Amino acid sequence: MRAVQELQSVVSQLSAEELARFREWFDKFDAEVWDRQFEEDAKSGKLDQLANQAIADFQAGKCKQL
Repeated sequence: MRAVQELQSVVSQLSAEELARFREWFDKFDAEVWDRQFEEDAKSGKLDQLANQAIADFQAGKCKQL
């Protein structure tokens, strides 16, 4: 928890330019973490039930084109 408080303190003192660069870096970092988690979940089968339900709904005509 202390590390989070230290980060909050440092981030709150960044200039507008530094904050923009940090935000850009963090967005990329966060997206990469999310992608890795999604890939792990897909490989482990955690998403199989959702995929099967989506296929069943599609086959039952419960979907519409966007």
